[in-house]
Amino acid sequence: MGGIYIHIPFCKRKCSYCDFYSVAAKSDSMERYVKAVIDEAEMRIGELGGAEIKTMYVGGGTPSLLSAEQLSQLIGGVRGQLTTDAVQEMTIEVNPDDITDEYALMLHKIGFNRVSMGVQSFNDDELQFINRRHTAQQATDAVNRLRAAGFDNISIDLIYGIPKQTQQTWRESVNQAIALDVQHISCYCLSYEEGTRLYMMRKLGKITECSDEECVAMYSTLVELLKKAGYEHYEISNFAKAGKRSMHNSNYWNFTPYLGLGAAAHSYDGKNRRYNPSNIKEYAEKIGSGATAYTTESEEDWQRYNELVMIRLRTTEGLEAKSIERKFGQDLYRYFVKNAERHVNAGNLSKNDGHYRLSEAGVMLADMVIRDVIYVE
Repeated sequence: MGGIYIHIPFCKRKCSYCDFYSVAAKSDSMERYVKAVIDEAEMRIGELGGAEIKTMYVGGGTPSLLSAEQLSQLIGGVRGQLTTDAVQEMTIEVNPDDITDEYALMLHKIGFNRVSMGVQSFNDDELQFINRRHTAQQATDAVNRLRAAGFDNISIDLIYGIPKQTQQTWRESVNQAIALDVQHISCYCLSYEEGTRLYMMRKLGKITECSDEECVAMYSTLVELLKKAGYEHYEISNFAKAGKRSMHNSNYWNFTPYLGLGAAAHSYDGKNRRYNPSNIKEYAEKIGSGATAYTTESEEDWQRYNELVMIRLRTTEGLEAKSIERKFGQDLYRYFVKNAERHVNAGNLSKNDGHYRLSEAGVMLADMVIRDVIYVE
């Protein structure tokens, strides 16, 4: 089984917290970029080793800035190069204010069956603070338009820990997401990444970061409300209705091979990771010359062990300790068990038949628990 990720690095404007690679959207540059991605797909046909492609994910940036013609060309071109007949889940990320009735219908017609929408908040003051270009009403309208177009698998993102956000406004945002009856909700604590506008504002003392206690309280509210509403908490930041887990993201967490196309896209073939340059000009020039754009990084066992531990402990299934022994040998297996047992005794991890999972209390301390079991060379 395998997946395809396509990165669309264009935005109308940069959100104050975002450190993902993106550039200003221009129609002619987007057209050239679409052609480059299709050309790259042709070059890398055999990279998944014959694995059946089950998921496609178009992320960004803001993929919904592509016109109907550009998006049709992109998807048609990639599918023309790669065998995608077995694709079960096809996702596109969108901004709420890009979704008109016509655009929603076009997405469905092209073949997308899942939409992930960056809402972040249903409070207009909070949206303005983080420099989002939509309003709460536009987000609500977009969900309704997507549903009317035939989508029955809609995911929205929310952010907590925004400066001046209160427990009440956070509760209202979560309740609005529940009221919209979307199938999937992803929620993240606001982070201050170096190089972002938000990072600089904090550094200059223009804003005050939410305290750890406030963020923990917001997370607790989130879990409580979504559990009551019938959402399955299947990964620390992800909640889904029955049968609506993100297949594509779950494949990442299961270390399923995937092919990443486009500037700044990553790929994984089960052993090696490949990274395309985070620069459209460099990417397009390399593809245009008939060469692949990526650099390859071969990981050592301890690095792959760390990735396994970090990712699997974030999921409800947790980590089977013996899988470490099978993959990496007894030394790393013993290292994990020795350090994990301290957190079992402290109540942060539960253990059942050799499976280690974060307890309810441990979820709040996940970073500390994971830090204690990763291997530092």
